[in-house]
Amino acid sequence: MRDEGSAPVEFLAVGVLLLVPVAYLVLTLGRIQAATFAAESGAREAARVLAGAGGQDRAELAVALAVGDQDLPARGASLTVDCSADPCRTPEAEIAATVRIDVALPLVPAVLGDVVPLQVPVTVTRVAVVDRFGR
Repeated sequence: MRDEGSAPVEFLAVGVLLLVPVAYLVLTLGRIQAATFAAESGAREAARVLAGAGGQDRAELAVALAVGDQDLPARGASLTVDCSADPCRTPEAEIAATVRIDVALPLVPAVLGDVVPLQVPVTVTRVAVVDRFGR
């Protein structure tokens, strides 16, 4: 029995079998990391805007801008605001901005939704303090 010439074929087959899962893992982790960056910067800027002179509309715009910078769909992001005082802009009040982004897993068909999660949630909360003396 001769094995001449089969090594390149075996190498190619094993290489493809290993390359496909690694490429999928890199693609998926890249999307999750981009969502983490977007949620982090969106929450930070939204908290700063709300603690400053801006309102809810400007905070949502800051989140949309941060999500857009990472080429993620803005419809997958949500902003939740929690204040330690009423009204929120009370001096020295803490304003917590929470951004949640649902990252869709690439190349997973919707049919597998009962077996495999189709999205990975990324949630980041940042807190800013309203200035003591106002603006």
